[in-house]
Amino acid sequence: MTSPDKVIWLQERTTLGILSAEVLDAIAQVLEEQVIPEDTNLVSESTHPEALYILIDGQIESSTTNQTNPALACGFLSGAVINLQELLLDELTPLTITTLTECHVWVVPAAKFRSLVTEYPEITRAFSRQLAQELAQMTSALSYEQERSVALRPYLVTKAQRGIVGTSRYAMRLREQIREASADRESVEIFGEPGLEKDNIAALIHFGSPKRREPIIKINCGILQTSGADLFGRAGGKPGLLEWLGEGSLILNNIQELPTELVPSVAKWLQTGEYTPVTRSGEPPATPHISKARILLVAEKTQSTIERCIGHIIKVPPLRVRKADIKAQVEYYTSLYVRARGIPKPYITPEALRRLQSYDFPGNLKELKNLVERAIAQAGNTSELTEEIFWSAEAKKKQFRVNLLNLYPDLRRFLRSSWWPDRINYGFTAAAFAFIVGVLFIGPQTRDRNFVLTLFWAGWWPFFLFLFPFLGRVWCAVCPFMIYGEITQKLSLWLFPRQLKRWPREKAEKWGGWFIFGLFTLIFLWEELWHLENTAYLSACLLLLITAGAMIFSALFERRFWCRYLCPIGGMNGLFAKLSMTELRAQQGICSATCTTYQCYKGGPQKGEGMETNGCPVYSHPAQLEDNRDCVLCMTCLKACPHRSVEFNLRPPGIELWTTHVPRSYEVALLFLLLGGIYLHRLPELQSLLGLQFDLSQFWQHLGLSLLVVTLPATIPFAAHGLMQLLNFRRKPKSFVELAYGYLPLVLGGTLAHYLRLGLGEGGRILPVTFATFGLHNDHLPILVAHPAVIAFLQGFTLISSLILTIVLTQKIARQTFTVMLWQHLASVALGVSMWAIIVY
Repeated sequence: MTSPDKVIWLQERTTLGILSAEVLDAIAQVLEEQVIPEDTNLVSESTHPEALYILIDGQIESSTTNQTNPALACGFLSGAVINLQELLLDELTPLTITTLTECHVWVVPAAKFRSLVTEYPEITRAFSRQLAQELAQMTSALSYEQERSVALRPYLVTKAQRGIVGTSRYAMRLREQIREASADRESVEIFGEPGLEKDNIAALIHFGSPKRREPIIKINCGILQTSGADLFGRAGGKPGLLEWLGEGSLILNNIQELPTELVPSVAKWLQTGEYTPVTRSGEPPATPHISKARILLVAEKTQSTIERCIGHIIKVPPLRVRKADIKAQVEYYTSLYVRARGIPKPYITPEALRRLQSYDFPGNLKELKNLVERAIAQAGNTSELTEEIFWSAEAKKKQFRVNLLNLYPDLRRFLRSSWWPDRINYGFTAAAFAFIVGVLFIGPQTRDRNFVLTLFWAGWWPFFLFLFPFLGRVWCAVCPFMIYGEITQKLSLWLFPRQLKRWPREKAEKWGGWFIFGLFTLIFLWEELWHLENTAYLSACLLLLITAGAMIFSALFERRFWCRYLCPIGGMNGLFAKLSMTELRAQQGICSATCTTYQCYKGGPQKGEGMETNGCPVYSHPAQLEDNRDCVLCMTCLKACPHRSVEFNLRPPGIELWTTHVPRSYEVALLFLLLGGIYLHRLPELQSLLGLQFDLSQFWQHLGLSLLVVTLPATIPFAAHGLMQLLNFRRKPKSFVELAYGYLPLVLGGTLAHYLRLGLGEGGRILPVTFATFGLHNDHLPILVAHPAVIAFLQGFTLISSLILTIVLTQKIARQTFTVMLWQHLASVALGVSMWAIIVY
């Protein structure tokens, strides 16, 4: 390369281009071209420079041992001038410079370069001016950065906490959304319930993006000026946060608190990236500015006015749906706390975790963090955190419940044993039922001479009506109908191997209740018109018809379809079981956090302490039960559960009727049918009270009167609700279907009061009637019969108690003033008085 070519190259490609052509020509005259091999130290750190080097081509990289300023290490491009500053200022080299590839360089020995500097003072003056300009620029930049730092410091977010903790599908989806949002510069809206650390998610998005070295600030929208001056700045005055932020990220926290005056400006800014500094009144509008900042909105719910301007929308799931992550989250918070204080990490017992997993955490992650820190502080020097120390993590629906299985371990052992209910059902009930039906067919046909007829109408009915408030559908666990249904199912599969049909759930949910209503209506009419309670073989036919239904549907469908949807006795049991003071449930947190097999529902092999079962016979998951209607207390779930999630709780009677209950119209229809049945059972007394002269020996008169009596009592609640709606036009009462469940205690009490006469009267004659059944001498056998006055007292006490409970339950369900509900209460009193008149007197 000729000297003129070298001068042109130096002018165009190097920092020496600020020198005159004469000086550059002088430098070009002394340039020596050298080839430096790969991996050779061109310059050594902290030494006097041996020469001035100009890189023609090749790759050179510097390194340094100065750990306080690692930014000194850098690479060099073609045209780089090395050791210029050190030679001019007589300094030591600050870097070690190494060739990464074979490099072509021009070399000016140090002595020759100093001679040139002496000969041409222009070199010193030119580079002095350049250094002064660079210093001025650096000073200006430093001043700007200092002012910027002061402006942003109150809002600065210095770091993000650990990423999303947990392995649930919600946690994995949230991590994926954060990665997607970090990959670009579009705006993000993060919304969810309070306490979910949404601002930390915003920080994770920023620090995971390519602009992670830019600042990130957080400002609460509730403190923004309505003019927007602190955000957008003032025209010709103080800059706003957006200008100071540059290409950083801005977290607008609690966007729902944004002043309404700012909403249009913020929406425009999000959509176009433009904002206009604030001007005073009378001043011309300022020129719009372009913001390169990334906007991260944090809110408790989406904002419809700005939602269409957002690039990414992230909904943060609440902790109550991420129960599987609670264990990992507790471990994380525990580690943070003990590390900060230098104390040993305590062990968290499984019972404590189960309690936390069963709690819904309305305060979400912040509440969990505070709960863990408080528990560790309260535990002191103990090495484990037990269930008791998390006493405040008690779900509202658990506050009035006591788990009887924990209170009485022997009860747990019995219910998990083979005795309940299999040995009872197949060792006793199946044979006893066959014997009972046989006696009803071939024995004496009147109740005073057939002990089974007496046992059924005077014993079974009052006993199990009395049990409903205590044990709900416990009868269904030992019911002979379903026992023979299961036997039929097993035999039919053995004889004709096949796949049983799946349940038509949608149709069954829609029509099953009405089928029960219709079947119960026919049973009531059959009982009244053909005197079932006094005719043994007809009672046997009724039992066999219900059993036949269970057997037919068990041969067609899997499990107990008949019991769940079609059995009339089961429908009545499910309705009255809502009033029970006990319940079978599971801890939802444990089921959602720990269980992956759903053995209580599906069945499966033995796992841990969970036994091998075929799953719930009526396809009910104990953690998803809304009330006692669909639980037959067979305890299959208790036996199958490997996590001790299933509970048998003592609770306030019928609490779900005014908390989580879902009303159903067909249940209300059955309720009022049972109400009419009370009056139908007392048809002679009702005729006497009203002075009616119907000839009950005439079938059509008897049928017409029976239908009228079954129907008319329901008109009183209907009329009462109509009056409430008419008179309370300002505050309408709840719907009739919801309020109708308030009559449930009165219907149960009235039915029980009717059967008390049979139970306390004829029930005590069971021994002589039993002997008479088999044609044996029954004189002088003991009889235990209550005095009529005692029976009347108990009947009256039952009716009064049930009336009071009906009024209380109605108030609980309605959640309205007594005055608003007055007409329904008067209807309950009218029904109670009429029952008293036909039952007690």
